[in-house]
Amino acid sequence: MKIKVFTTGGTIDKVYFDQKSEFQVGDPQIDVLLREANVSFDFDVESVLRKDSLDLTAEDRQVILEAVKRDPAERVIVTHGTDTMVETANVLKDCPGKVIVLTGAMQPARLRSSDALFNVGFAAACVQLLPHGVYIAMNGRIFEPVNVRKNVAESRFETLS
Repeated sequence: MKIKVFTTGGTIDKVYFDQKSEFQVGDPQIDVLLREANVSFDFDVESVLRKDSLDLTAEDRQVILEAVKRDPAERVIVTHGTDTMVETANVLKDCPGKVIVLTGAMQPARLRSSDALFNVGFAAACVQLLPHGVYIAMNGRIFEPVNVRKNVAESRFETLS
């Protein structure tokens, strides 16, 4: 089984630039995370965008959708910024016949205290086990895009009441 990974930017790929005192989206980190974890499944990484998710437009979401549709892989992980992950997941529902799992991180993958490694590992397990559909894998839980929100105060995703 081969897993296709599409990267779109977001916090998971952010780098801190001391001279600017801010984070900016850097190179995708999922390839590094998967290789360091010594996974035994085949995967291919394609960078689609390198944006903070707050900067994504409807056109950007169409670019992501077309990339996923065009690729023959049945099992897909999309790394994405957490602020608008739900919106992109809802757009990807127009991509039948695939298991699509979106994940990201609240802290950049390059930081020691990041949740990125756990979320990526969890997403990798989910994409291999779930039936066709679109899911969000964050904080050790699987969510359907129509029933989830990011709780900014708690730094986690939760099911809508």
